Amino acid sequence: MLKNGMVIAERYEITAKIGAGGMADVYKAMDHKLNRYVAVKVLKPEFREDATFVKKFRSEAQAAAGLTHPNIVSVFDVGDDEGVYYIVMELIEGITLKEYISKRGKLKVKEATSIAIQVCMGLDAAHRHGIVHRDVKPQNIIISTDGKVKVTDFGIARAASSNTISSNVMGSVHYSSPEQVRGGYSDEKSDIYSLGITLYEMVTGKVPFDGDTTVAIAIKHLQEEMVPPRELTPDLPTSLEQIIFKCTQKSVNRRYERMEDVIEDLRHSLIDPNGDFVQLNVVNNQAKTLVFTDKEIGEIKNTPKTIQTENPPNKKTASPANKKKKPQSRSSKPRTTAKNKARTSRSASSTVSARKAQEKKLPVKKKQKKGFSVDLGFLLPMLGLIAGIALLVAVIVVVGRSAGLLRSGENQRSSVEAQTGTSTVQDDRVAVPDLLGHSEEEARSLTENTNIGLQNMGEEPSVYAKGLICRQEIAAGTKVAPHTTIRYYISEGAAEVTVPDVSGMSEINAVNTLQNSGFIVDVKKEYVEADDYGYPLADPGYVYLIEPPVGTQLQVGETITLHVSRGLDYGDSAEVPDVVGMSRDQALTTLGKFLNIQIVEEQRADVAAGEVISQSPEAYSYQDPNNGLIVLTVSSGNDLPQEPVSAAYLEQASLVEEAAAAGEVWKCTQRLNTPSGYGGGLVRLQLLQDVGGQSQSSVVVDSEALTFPYQLNITGVPGVSEGTLYLYELIDGKYQELGIYSVTFSRVS
Repeated sequence: MLKNGMVIAERYEITAKIGAGGMADVYKAMDHKLNRYVAVKVLKPEFREDATFVKKFRSEAQAAAGLTHPNIVSVFDVGDDEGVYYIVMELIEGITLKEYISKRGKLKVKEATSIAIQVCMGLDAAHRHGIVHRDVKPQNIIISTDGKVKVTDFGIARAASSNTISSNVMGSVHYSSPEQVRGGYSDEKSDIYSLGITLYEMVTGKVPFDGDTTVAIAIKHLQEEMVPPRELTPDLPTSLEQIIFKCTQKSVNRRYERMEDVIEDLRHSLIDPNGDFVQLNVVNNQAKTLVFTDKEIGEIKNTPKTIQTENPPNKKTASPANKKKKPQSRSSKPRTTAKNKARTSRSASSTVSARKAQEKKLPVKKKQKKGFSVDLGFLLPMLGLIAGIALLVAVIVVVGRSAGLLRSGENQRSSVEAQTGTSTVQDDRVAVPDLLGHSEEEARSLTENTNIGLQNMGEEPSVYAKGLICRQEIAAGTKVAPHTTIRYYISEGAAEVTVPDVSGMSEINAVNTLQNSGFIVDVKKEYVEADDYGYPLADPGYVYLIEPPVGTQLQVGETITLHVSRGLDYGDSAEVPDVVGMSRDQALTTLGKFLNIQIVEEQRADVAAGEVISQSPEAYSYQDPNNGLIVLTVSSGNDLPQEPVSAAYLEQASLVEEAAAAGEVWKCTQRLNTPSGYGGGLVRLQLLQDVGGQSQSSVVVDSEALTFPYQLNITGVPGVSEGTLYLYELIDGKYQELGIYSVTFSRVS
């Protein structure tokens, strides 16, 4: 466990522990390079010693770092510092879906559907990048304080293996697909199954399969049917229950094909709750169990039948190679010969004889034929016995693997490799090279002998020089199959942005404004001179100088130096102001003179989240502003409002109404890069915005040929600053989705 004040990689200062999981602990930390708070996930010591796990952990985290989507927690950095393996992620203020369900018991249908859609959108974006989550569960879904839903922990489940996970998977096995608990191959449809289990828990307040051990729960996923959710929630709409059923089919082929299909049905269920539109795949009749009557069973047992194999080769039987082909008759019917008639006659005679003998209960003399024959009355019980033994062995293997008593071949190989340092299996996968910052010619040289293909996807602004590769869709170091194609983008040079005026702002607000404009911010806290009246030229905690100055045209990614006032220099003893009752940001601004401030969070039901509960040293005492430590205890709250998501929506709806009444116009003028796989066809752009808890959709471009990069100039709902833009291309007469973009709107009039 890391202690507060520790610094990782000379950059991330640990301020508080905010969570713990089976494999890692999560800390809140200050990123001193970018002056922002982040979440740092640190592997627990017992997993750091497994070299195979650590390698997979880093590789998967690097791949996840390439995901950018409003419903995915962004990964900023991954690395290790003296044996401490960590992932740096976006810090989300909020609670997990698991905690939210625990507080609410069960969620309302519309709320659960809205959350599920957002989760699906995040997973769909990951699947489009070839990344499968493999550990979808409410513990890995975060609801922020403003109602947004984000999925986290991509890649960690793939890195895990049965020789590193034991009792810690208790929380995951409740949501694991049958193929996962069986130890088989898992893909996007495994995420769909886990999503269905999560949706079941949201609307019922319970998981469908539970037990005292992971093995017991795993076997239920394999063998038992879930209690229909409508038995636990009688008012659950039919369509939503059908969606849950389709997601959680034990057979992979009977689930939804893609996550976007789940999204489509979930959206449909909002407008047609009891509609019969969910297409459940029907099992093939040939796969059904056939039920025989007593009479039929008796006939099968008492009627002698033979199963004849091919004649064994002998001297009289010609081989197929030497046998002459007989001329084909013009008629498709087989010719009737005397020999055929005789055979038919004998067959009919045998059947009649058998039937008469059965009626008189007399034994029938069986006529032996060449080849192998067997009585089905003996065969069927034997086949049943063999099938029962096979099923028993399968269950023992599944239980043994889940309990860690048996190892799969892969884990045995891993054990051998760990002991001998050699691989027992030929691994023909190829490591993806790092193409960033290289020219296309250099990229071709890097992949020349790797059996990896390259595809140029167009240009986009970036911090890289014009003409160099600025983005690759599969992260460097990822192991891929031979002949995989790596899609990349060429930099068209950094976009120029005007330095905004942040003078007079607090440090926190100024940093956020500049970072949102695409700049890197370097903060320098300095004492300032006094004015003619003896007051500081700028109050402590506020910006007094920007370099380069306001109005300068800079490229995205360049650094701006922000000079923040510490007030007047009083030496090594300054009075500590009273910040109890202030918000965290207000307190940090008020304490602008002091350099060493530590935040400690405490759960308090009687104090609003983010409010300072206490401070040390006490107010109006004296402290060294350069080296002295000030500790602020801040409330993390104790409960959410009764309707956290709905409350946010109602507040937004009120703002929308006010903006519309005032005649405001809100525009988006972002640029869209060339979507992956775009073939030059007609394009449709559809905008989706949340308005008072309802999704409002509008088509902003319909059946037009666009040139990319494409400059947007679209009007949104007044007062709504965000939206999601879906891009479709007309292919073979149908519009197919190629890209999803998060867009922002600002008031222009």
